[in-house]
Amino acid sequence: MKLVVREIPPRAAWALEQAGVHPLLARLFAARGVCSPDELDDGLARLLPPVGLHGVQEAARLLADAIAGQRRICIVADYDCDGATACAVAVRGLRLLGAAHVGYLVPDRVVDGYGLTPPIAERVAATGAELLVTVDNGIASVDGVARAKALGLSVLVTDHHLPGPQLPEADVLVNPNQPGCGFESKCIAGVGVMFYALLALRAELRQRGAFDAATQPKLDALLPLVALGTVADVVKLDANNRRLVAQGLRRIRAGQMPPGVAALFRAAGRRAEAATTFDFGFALGPRLNAAGRLADMTLGIECLLTDDAARADELARLLDGINRERRTLEGGMRDQALALVESLFVDDEGTLPPALSVFDEDFHEGVVGIVASRLKDRHHRPTFVFAVSGAEGRSHELKGSGRSIPGFHLRDALDLVAKRHPGVLLRFGGHAMAAGCTVARERFTDFERALAEVAAEWLDAATLTRRLETDGPIDREYLRVDLADTLHREVWGQGFAPPVFSDEVEVVSQRLVGEKHLALKLRLAGQPIDGIWFGHTEPLPARARLAFRLDADEWQGQRRLRLMVEGMAS
Repeated sequence: MKLVVREIPPRAAWALEQAGVHPLLARLFAARGVCSPDELDDGLARLLPPVGLHGVQEAARLLADAIAGQRRICIVADYDCDGATACAVAVRGLRLLGAAHVGYLVPDRVVDGYGLTPPIAERVAATGAELLVTVDNGIASVDGVARAKALGLSVLVTDHHLPGPQLPEADVLVNPNQPGCGFESKCIAGVGVMFYALLALRAELRQRGAFDAATQPKLDALLPLVALGTVADVVKLDANNRRLVAQGLRRIRAGQMPPGVAALFRAAGRRAEAATTFDFGFALGPRLNAAGRLADMTLGIECLLTDDAARADELARLLDGINRERRTLEGGMRDQALALVESLFVDDEGTLPPALSVFDEDFHEGVVGIVASRLKDRHHRPTFVFAVSGAEGRSHELKGSGRSIPGFHLRDALDLVAKRHPGVLLRFGGHAMAAGCTVARERFTDFERALAEVAAEWLDAATLTRRLETDGPIDREYLRVDLADTLHREVWGQGFAPPVFSDEVEVVSQRLVGEKHLALKLRLAGQPIDGIWFGHTEPLPARARLAFRLDADEWQGQRRLRLMVEGMAS
């Protein structure tokens, strides 16, 4: 592993420090591209205005007309955390703004697949709905939208995914990534797009005289859900997304959140009053995602929608149990996949191909994405993991989920595979770093070779060398528990990486704990300090250059600083 220290623009760091930002935070923010104190203002007034989001005004009029006509509205959600929170935001927000009849429908990952399909449109029509609203999906649902329109439904698509070559003929499309949209935050999550649609709807209703500025419903109660979905979907935390997340965290820490969010914190053993983005990404998000992977995301959405605290606790405990099952299943698949990689791909010289495609008859399609992510992390290669489709009559198809590394745009790679080898890919879609596809079982080897071929052309030795960006050494005066707490309270995530420091340490002692983790006694800048390297079992040399995060370890009522090791320079 190569440890690369981020550059710190001195003028930006000085300007932030002069504005009263803590010197350590000033250095960290400047290294992440923050140039002025204004960029750190997370007030609601600093959010990008909805008017810049193409189609949002038309969406507001469509929704306002539906509310005025007491038309039945059905939300078609996605089965991940972004889709679940977006659905909850849509249902709660529309009801707040006067909609009398709002229901929702979430596709089943195995039976229905992703997005608004023609059968889903038919199920929506069967509910008696008149307006269909997609959240976190729909931009690629050309056939599904066409079927809904043929059934007499009005269709509003709200999405954030990249569009394909053809846009669906919905009544209104709201997506910052559609052609002609000048909205600055191209990486806003699906839940954020829906929140913006509600902001525009409230302005439209205010203009129509439904209420005035003093009596209008407050939509800020939805921000905890927006924050959770934004972080869990691993979208880039640009300035606008950071403001949405900061506002949601602020309300959660103050105890202002839906009962389901509070229940998820309790089920995960986390303290809502000290909520962090880490809690969203590694505690609450996985519990919601587990429902979509192994069961029915309706459980997750109901947890976020209920106002009954007892019911919320019941659902959160159920989600926690499903997540435990998911971890067990994932662990077995991960070990099996790692063994397959070692047996099938490693050549006589111990090298791997530039891209990995793994399939086993026993894999479960609900967790192939997580396993692909683990393999990608282990081997630093674009990776696809496939399982047999569980949909009725589709056992001849393999459903794959892929994760990538910097420098390899996964969806573009799939597009090139489809062009070079017509018929290999039945369906595909996604982003630069994550994508999904379906292949015929008998064409799996063709896909494997085609993806490796593209990777060999696009990736060089430097790109295939694992790199970890760090913030360099940390001054001894900052090795304190209160500084660790200060860092944890800030908004970190994709594109605004949490602080990782690097320095040479003396390894005083080391031992395995739980058979999977390395507990360390270290000396850093002459100061003794504990460390832990989760998931690492190989012993360290007497001196090593480590990358680490600051953490607070609590033992017998005492809180002490601990280093969470992330990597070691090779």
